[in-house]
Amino acid sequence: MAKDVLAEAGLHFDELNKLRVLDPEVTQQTIELKEECKAFVDKIGQFQKIVGGLIELVDQLAKEAENEKMKAIGARNLLKSIAKQREAQQQQLQALIAEKKMQLERYRVEYEALCKVEAEQNEFIDQFIFQK
Repeated sequence: MAKDVLAEAGLHFDELNKLRVLDPEVTQQTIELKEECKAFVDKIGQFQKIVGGLIELVDQLAKEAENEKMKAIGARNLLKSIAKQREAQQQQLQALIAEKKMQLERYRVEYEALCKVEAEQNEFIDQFIFQK
């Protein structure tokens, strides 16, 4: 009966017969909740560490991918540059070939003209020698 009167007043006795303001069940539930909260906070801390490591790894991989991308772009630009240089060089060589062909044709015409002049001069010399 005394316990009931005290319980109505909000006072309770624990297992050691100490006077408490909270009901022993509520106190036990509070302790359990506190332990669960601590375990939850510890798990959240571990999760944050894992996520932090994952984020660092992803950032590192992104940087490496960006570096490789830049290398690939540089290599592609270099290949385009080399191709353009080769094309320009090919055009220069083709122009040089055309120029040399024209020079060869001029030399051939000049040679034929000189051969004709030589033949005429030889014929003139032969006629001159036979006339004497």
